[in-house]
Amino acid sequence: MLGFYAESSGQEKIQYAPRLVVNITIDQLRTDYLDAFSPLYSQEGLKKLLKEGLVYENAYYPFTGMDRASAITSVITGVSPYYHGINGSQWLNKESLRPVSCTDDSKQQGLPSPAQIQVSTLGDELKAATQGLAKVFAIAPQQDAAILSAGHAADGAIWLDSQTGLWKGSAYYFNQIPQWLLDNNELRSPSVHIKKALWEPIIELSGTFNYYQHIGDQKPFKHVFKGERKFMEYQASGLINADVTETALQCVTNNTLGYDRITDLLCVTYYAGTFDHKPVSECQLELQDTYVRLDREIARLIKNLQTKLGSEHVLFVVTSTGYSDEEDSDYAKYRIPSGTFYMERTANLLNMYFGAIWGQGRYVETSFRNQLYLNHKLLESKRISFTDAGQRAQEFISQLEGVRNVYTALQLLSSNNPQIEKVRNAFHPEHNGDIMIEVSPGWRILNESTQENHLSRASYTQFPIIFFGAGINAEKVKTAVTTDRIAPTIAKAIRIRAPNACSSEPLF
Repeated sequence: MLGFYAESSGQEKIQYAPRLVVNITIDQLRTDYLDAFSPLYSQEGLKKLLKEGLVYENAYYPFTGMDRASAITSVITGVSPYYHGINGSQWLNKESLRPVSCTDDSKQQGLPSPAQIQVSTLGDELKAATQGLAKVFAIAPQQDAAILSAGHAADGAIWLDSQTGLWKGSAYYFNQIPQWLLDNNELRSPSVHIKKALWEPIIELSGTFNYYQHIGDQKPFKHVFKGERKFMEYQASGLINADVTETALQCVTNNTLGYDRITDLLCVTYYAGTFDHKPVSECQLELQDTYVRLDREIARLIKNLQTKLGSEHVLFVVTSTGYSDEEDSDYAKYRIPSGTFYMERTANLLNMYFGAIWGQGRYVETSFRNQLYLNHKLLESKRISFTDAGQRAQEFISQLEGVRNVYTALQLLSSNNPQIEKVRNAFHPEHNGDIMIEVSPGWRILNESTQENHLSRASYTQFPIIFFGAGINAEKVKTAVTTDRIAPTIAKAIRIRAPNACSSEPLF
């Protein structure tokens, strides 16, 4: 299924590993949109991947609640957050009770790094297997996507600074910004062309064709980027992918990726979400155009690298982050069961309940997203079993309206129940709270302190895993597969060990 060959003196065929692996993760790519907008695509981009690649049509992440950070880390490590530690873009520090970023480095303040990844990545293993000779780079619109896909031992992680519009990297990887990136910033970065940037349909059809429910004429769109948030808006627009492609190609050329027999790795993150993370209903034509532009950028990346290095020497691997920005649906308006679950109110009620049993005290220290953090020092001082406190909390909260399930940290650490395996896989003892609350689909979880709210949905987002190039035979596989099998499949193809926590089988 994978391979290219050379004749040896004994007439035996020798199979070589690809010289360059391009691992592409497309943020929020969805199969329904991928298929729906296909009349608008060229023949050399997404259609080429789907026609000539090995396509696993029904992929999924083996854990719940994924976001960009947890998904990308799972792809590159071959394991779930339970092992790699990145259970989201942020979590609560249990000592300070303050949110920390997934790229914060506790040992070097202000220096973004992959230190929070607790296992090896595909790039790490490639570096180890080649005594550091392999080159590993990552290019992404956002800092977390670049650093997490690059891993610990990479040569560089490069992302767009949302304040300056310049491509930047962390001093964790290099002491000073390389000259090629400085030149790229001076000539091609969004900071240079943002004043003239105009986003309108790249082809007429992408501004008129409408896949969605027709609820009135859609106005043609024209967006310019101004004000304090201009680069943030640009990062979440259909234009960003052209900048990602250009920077990736500059990286390949200036660092001579794929030019020798030692396999190199390039991780690329593209964007396929809505404009400025708005509901789809507010930017339908923009989303269509984003997919059309994505198609063109993938075509440009494939053509350039295959022309430069040879189609037999480049392996492309494409998948999605497996989630999408939620719709702001007003279910109550249509009499669909819904409601709001208030985290701070729940914490106060639980404190009152515990106070009635054990005496007054702040038994729940704080809440974060759907999690409650118990006061371990208070429980210990009162000689209250943590198991007892967790079970009582579980019983109390499960009776509240809108609650579907309540999990304790001890339960997720010790349970082998296959029915909650995906919840357990999303849990990490250092980064999660003591009580996790799952509300019914259609309900919102609201944190009154931060005003962060999240709509609960249990629906499945279909997306593919695609292998293309380097002798891959075209095939469509309908069997459902998990994304943790991508890393061991690539590792097998390039003759190295899978990441050190990965126990999943290769796909082929």
